[in-house]
Amino acid sequence: MDSRCFAGGKVLLKGALFVPGAIDCGIFKEVVSNALANELSAMHFIKQRYVKRFRMELDLRRWQRPRIGLPLDYRLVGWNPLLVPHHAKVKYESFRGEIDAQVFPCLGKYEGCQKLMSEIGKKEGFVPEATWLAEYIGAGPRKAEYCGTIQAVRSHRGRANIQNIGVPPLHRGRGIGTALILAALMGLDYVGVPRVRLEVTAENAGAIQLYRRLGFRTIRTLYKTVELAPAATPR
Repeated sequence: MDSRCFAGGKVLLKGALFVPGAIDCGIFKEVVSNALANELSAMHFIKQRYVKRFRMELDLRRWQRPRIGLPLDYRLVGWNPLLVPHHAKVKYESFRGEIDAQVFPCLGKYEGCQKLMSEIGKKEGFVPEATWLAEYIGAGPRKAEYCGTIQAVRSHRGRANIQNIGVPPLHRGRGIGTALILAALMGLDYVGVPRVRLEVTAENAGAIQLYRRLGFRTIRTLYKTVELAPAATPR
């Protein structure tokens, strides 16, 4: 029961029952006032901010397919349902601590990434041909490490969305993200999808520059509400 419950002229406060006429009115008001003040001081007020995002689109009918280039120590691995945990792990390592994990909190937890990847793989419009992992093999087969992920889902017959392009910080700057996007675009082109969309946070300038270089153009600006809870008040 809530600590402030009024019923039949009685007040239940912090598990104690007070009858207003049975005690000094001044004492009663002081007890109530102090209790409410304590509760308010312990509350965590949620603040909100608006995160600017861009929706970008590429017309594959006008797209000139480039060559995929990868460093010799890397390779691309196609879709297999058994790879869901590896996609989830790479997602988590790529997005934790990043702005996207604030916009989409599931990306900041491994369990959330695993659930998300499982749901994507079961969607009716899921496109296996456009879903890839990047793998680092430079340290030998026993120390191979997955280090990039991308998926695509067909939203309707003429369009698909590329989602969750992730590369962990240790492997960035080596063309892994570019290779993943190109592989996904080629897969979508192969299955006959003419238009491809993605969304990106405006703060991610590097990603925006990459998408534009590959032919994507901004078609809409979006604002997503993000809740930011301050740290707990020490007691």
